[in-house]
Amino acid sequence: MKWEGRRQSENLEDRRGMGTAGKVVAGGGAIGLIFLIVQLFLGGGDNGQLVQALENQMTQSAAPQQSTQLTAEEKVVGDFVSTILASTEDTWHQLFRQKGMQYREPKMVLFRDVTNSACGGANGNTGPFYCPGDETLYMDMSFFNTLKDRFGAEGGDFAIAYVIAHEVGHHVQNLLGILEKTHNVKSQMSQTQGNQVQVATELQADFFAGVWAHYENKYLEPGDVEEAINAAAAVGDDNIQNTTQGYTRPETYTHGTSQQRMQWFTKGYKTGDFTAGDTFSEL
Repeated sequence: MKWEGRRQSENLEDRRGMGTAGKVVAGGGAIGLIFLIVQLFLGGGDNGQLVQALENQMTQSAAPQQSTQLTAEEKVVGDFVSTILASTEDTWHQLFRQKGMQYREPKMVLFRDVTNSACGGANGNTGPFYCPGDETLYMDMSFFNTLKDRFGAEGGDFAIAYVIAHEVGHHVQNLLGILEKTHNVKSQMSQTQGNQVQVATELQADFFAGVWAHYENKYLEPGDVEEAINAAAAVGDDNIQNTTQGYTRPETYTHGTSQQRMQWFTKGYKTGDFTAGDTFSEL
């Protein structure tokens, strides 16, 4: 992916150098990819400086530590994340304007080990998530340790971009009033029915990620879209359950199958029309 030298976002807060000693963490955010999102990097890819920086970060200990200066590799990762966030801002401003609406940019926080949000505390097991309470995306880069230690994975840069775009997709849902509606509907449903609504919510965020990728096309390199599709497949509920427990329970799905996630991301990428992502009509 061609990302160097492009505009960076002013909405990124990097807490990775703040240290973690003495902090207490409660449960994670309600909307996000569970910690098994680490599987998304199984697709591999050659992404030069960024991949090397991520590999270097994987070797760092996740133990509590005092405030430290970011390494050169960590700064590269921060620059990449900031560039992707800026790109989503440009795309969604344009799309909202076309519909006579105003896009309000989300914030994003990079952290190490633990942090606090309006949705409660978060740690490395929370996975990347969006908190509607403070309209902020949270991403702990230390979950790359799990990638390496548990799966021996190496990831491509556009797989990371897909994750960011997915969480921005939740922000778009928040601005459109979709998250509030789904929350209210689920409160009146059984757990199984509520899970189906949650699946539709997550699939729509995948669709919105694909819409963003459609307008990013001129910056893409061979293999980038495949990285995102492989990432979407890796975090399908069926793949996660088969990997972790050897069988699936469809009634417990909360994010959709691998096939569904690939399908909706691809539809968004091909159409570029964010109004064409009614995942709820299939409930």
